[in-house]
Amino acid sequence: MDHVQALLQRLDGIGVTLSRKGHALMLLALGSVGKETERADAYSDLDFFVIVEPGYKARFIDQLDWLSDTYPLAYSFQNTRDGHKVMFEDGIYGEFAVFEEQELEQAAYDEGRMVWKADTFHNEQLVKPHAPFPQVRGTSLDFAMNEALTNLYVGLGRYARGEKLSGSRFVQEHALHSILSVLHLLEEETNFFPDKFGMDRRLEARFPAFAKLLPDMLQGYERVPESALHVLSYIESRYAANPKLAAEIRQLASLCLTAE
Repeated sequence: MDHVQALLQRLDGIGVTLSRKGHALMLLALGSVGKETERADAYSDLDFFVIVEPGYKARFIDQLDWLSDTYPLAYSFQNTRDGHKVMFEDGIYGEFAVFEEQELEQAAYDEGRMVWKADTFHNEQLVKPHAPFPQVRGTSLDFAMNEALTNLYVGLGRYARGEKLSGSRFVQEHALHSILSVLHLLEEETNFFPDKFGMDRRLEARFPAFAKLLPDMLQGYERVPESALHVLSYIESRYAANPKLAAEIRQLASLCLTAE
C-alpha cells in the first residue's frame, strides 16, 4: 500500500471508530487529504477536524482512545487548546482539532472533505468555512517594498554590531516575508494550490522563476551581507527604491564584509 492510500484508509478507520464511540458528529479531512488529494504525496500527513456534541470537546481532546483504537499511537502532543499533533506506530503523522458545531462556524479553514458523519447530524455546510481568512496577500507594493528595505537596513546594522542571529532574521526572514506578501504583484503565478494561510507553501511550483533566486537571498548565518545585497538587487529590479536608503544598505553590507 502506498503512503497516500494509507493516509486515506487511516481517516476512514478513524471515522469508523468515531461512529462507535458516540458523541462525535463529523470527521472533516483538510488539505492534501481533504479536497486537494491530487497533490498528496509520500510526504503528506493527516490534517482533520472532529466535530462533537456540546459538552464533549474535552473528552475527545483529553482521551485519545478514538485514535489508538483505530491504530496504536506512538506519540501525542497537545499543541493548541483545540487539539494534538500525533504519530501512529506505523509512522503516519497527523494534526487534528476538536470543535463543537458553533465553534467551527467561527473558524477560518480551507474547504474540507467529509469523511464521516453521524446519521443525526445534518449541518453538512460545515465542510465550507464561514469565517473570513487572515490576509496573507498584500495589496500595497509601496508598503511591502519599503518594509523590506528597512528590514535590510536594520538587519545589517545588527549584524555589524555582532548580533548575527537577529540580523539574519531581519534580512532572510522579515524582508523576504514582505516580498512574498506581494509576489503575486511582481511575478507571474502558476496556479498550483495556493495556501490561504501562507505565501511560502508550494512557492517553488507557483513562482518558479523567483524560486531560482532564493539560494542567493538565503545564504545563511555567515553570509547575511551577501544575502542582503541580492535581496536589494531584486527589489531594485522591480521597484523604484529610495536611492539614499539603498546606498546606506550597500554601505552597511560593505562594512560587514570588510570586517570579516
